[in-house]
Amino acid sequence: MIDEITPVILTMNEAPNLRRLLAALDWARDIVVVDSGSTDATLAMLAEYPAVRVFHRPFDSHGKQWRFAVDETGVKTDWVLRLDADYVVTEALRDEIIALQPTPDVTAYKIDFGYAIFGRRLSASLYPSNIVLFRRGAVEAFDKGHTEGWRITRGVTMALTGKIVHDDWKPMDGWILSQSRYMARELPHLLGAPKSLKSRLRLAPPLMPIAMFLYALFGRGMIFNGRAGMLYALQRLLAETTLAIFVLENKINAGDEAAKAARQDEDDKRS
Repeated sequence: MIDEITPVILTMNEAPNLRRLLAALDWARDIVVVDSGSTDATLAMLAEYPAVRVFHRPFDSHGKQWRFAVDETGVKTDWVLRLDADYVVTEALRDEIIALQPTPDVTAYKIDFGYAIFGRRLSASLYPSNIVLFRRGAVEAFDKGHTEGWRITRGVTMALTGKIVHDDWKPMDGWILSQSRYMARELPHLLGAPKSLKSRLRLAPPLMPIAMFLYALFGRGMIFNGRAGMLYALQRLLAETTLAIFVLENKINAGDEAAKAARQDEDDKRS
């Protein structure tokens, strides 16, 4: 099984994270990396690894970037292990993947995520489980707000017990700037999505930022993780606050447009 897996990674200025991830992939004969314009030491680091093949593609959306990475980079193996550069592949997960012997009907594996803040593992997180290991041609990526979703097109999905830990060592200033880009893409998805409780809260500022902060800190127990837990809860607060600002801007502009249209109707009637 292990010889039939190609790790595929997306990068953009991932020098603080990259060596850690590649060290856990020393079993791979071929590693595909799609870089979207790194200006730090990322590309120089990648050049040190003979198994790595680097492709360059300007970023437009996560769904399109992943479809290119999986379908247009000459992956030869039957299976793909898709990874972000800030993932930590735990030893337990690595051993589990190496030992896999899937039946022909199994086409994908879901993996649970842990979360760490600069190496400090949190007791819980809000990171959902997701499809990370799959057969080529049986799973497709699609755009889903600011990120991507994964759709099974055939076969059976199983779950692995080992975890991936999300642990991003890039500076916080970059993370803060990225939230504006992410939430600008999230807003159209939110407006067009079915109205669940979560989406209703997000469309009614400031309910979601407050609820998310309290849920992360107390509902998920981040209060017991010290400064790292507080940082995580504040990250969730900031992300949802950024989205709330875009929601309010959209509502204000929509109200202005409606008022203009109403005034125009009145003027047309008078004339």
